[in-house]
Amino acid sequence: MSKLIHVMVGVIWGEGDQVLIAKRPDHLHQGGRWEFPGGKLEVGEDPALGLARELAEELGIEVEASTPWMQISHDYPEKSVLLDIWQVSAFNGTARGVEGQKIRWVPLAELGQYEFPEANKDIVARLQA
Repeated sequence: MSKLIHVMVGVIWGEGDQVLIAKRPDHLHQGGRWEFPGGKLEVGEDPALGLARELAEELGIEVEASTPWMQISHDYPEKSVLLDIWQVSAFNGTARGVEGQKIRWVPLAELGQYEFPEANKDIVARLQA
């Protein structure tokens, strides 16, 4: 059994019904697909602080308001992930791809036009429900 990786994920709300998605670098697991931004929670780290740290590192934003929303466990052949998904309703700064990744604000109705990793598909489905 592979190790479970605890990943903090932010559904970041922008104008109207737009959410922020980011493209995974090609060399990473599930590379080239779009995802909701976030990253690995460090051992002993508070989830809200871990989410804020990851979004600051990846997007250069400071989270002001976030709430836990849902969790998804998913087993890929090479690893297992626990997605700890939070809604981010307020932040300071202008989101940008700090690590060179493409980012895009997308209306909810258009999320289906993007290819997401398998583990993210339940997030898209629930957002569009």
